Amino acid sequence: MAVAVRVLGGIALVLLGVFIIGPLAWLAVRAFATGWTYPNLLPDGWTLHWFGQVFADPLLFSSIQLSLAFAFTTIAVSAVICLPAAYAFARFDFPGRRFFLIGLFATNAFPKTGLFVSIAALFYALGLMSTFTGIVIVHLLGTVVFMTWIPAAAFAAVPRSLEEAARDAGAGPIRVFTSVTLPMALPGILVALVMSFLASFDEAQGTYLVGAPVYYTMPTEMYSLVLNYPRQVAAVFSILLSIPSVALLLLVRRHVMGGQLAEGFQIR
Repeated sequence: MAVAVRVLGGIALVLLGVFIIGPLAWLAVRAFATGWTYPNLLPDGWTLHWFGQVFADPLLFSSIQLSLAFAFTTIAVSAVICLPAAYAFARFDFPGRRFFLIGLFATNAFPKTGLFVSIAALFYALGLMSTFTGIVIVHLLGTVVFMTWIPAAAFAAVPRSLEEAARDAGAGPIRVFTSVTLPMALPGILVALVMSFLASFDEAQGTYLVGAPVYYTMPTEMYSLVLNYPRQVAAVFSILLSIPSVALLLLVRRHVMGGQLAEGFQIR
């Protein structure tokens, strides 16, 4: 019985690995293939031509630049708006605190399609359709929960005794914050920044609805890639789209696995 359970567990792990790694392996092979003729198990040849085609195409290269520009702008605006709010949520007990926390979380708790349609109607009236500012506002909807909840938990976890000891040693409020509070909360803030960057970088529906036909980012450009470009180009573009996600998650994996992400959704 125990052997059968282990065998079934091994089979399940193999199937899970194929399900997760299989599509990525297919993309990697397709991106370097000159062609792939059925029923051959391997491509007809290998080339780097498709990578050059992606970077030489002005529309595709522009979408890469726009995705990075929107992502960095979004996390900068999110940090300016949300980090002071996170500190307030962590350190002060004010009327409506719990209501506002739940309200921030609710922005990601429901399908956003209806919200984007309502935003589009408002943006038409305000002249924000097909503008850089309008797209950044849409992206903020996906980052506000990360940039508020996770840093708030990080600030709340800083021991008050250390801050009091710094004050007793003669440090002022700003010195206490920069030398004690901020360094200890920094891992949680880093996780929030990475999650916010990825949320902005991968946002497609709202970007397409608000930004088209002026702004096309990498996720929105994938729609036309599938229909109008060779499969190898779409594979290369998909790999480029996934590189930031993989690299940034590897960068903060120690903090994510250490519980910083989970703790961010456990503040009270």
